Amino acid sequence: MPWACPPTASDNPTDKETKMPKMKTKSSVKKRFRLTASGKVRGNVAYKRHCLGAKPQKMKRGARGTFVVDGSDQHIIKRHMPYG
Repeated sequence: MPWACPPTASDNPTDKETKMPKMKTKSSVKKRFRLTASGKVRGNVAYKRHCLGAKPQKMKRGARGTFVVDGSDQHIIKRHMPYG
């Protein structure tokens, strides 16, 4: 077959390096948290989804935006996002 390409070194599976499998990021952590530029973990404030009429206005104002997760919990979250 004159149109076929000659085999190269990269086509041979025995020549390739064996790499460790990639670590997976937890889907739940990926959806709920992000890292700041300085490496801290940022998340959303809880208790702001439903039954908002029963919650005081002060609480709803305080639950706006995001917050930085406490340092004692950051290492737990960072363990689940190895490439984050």
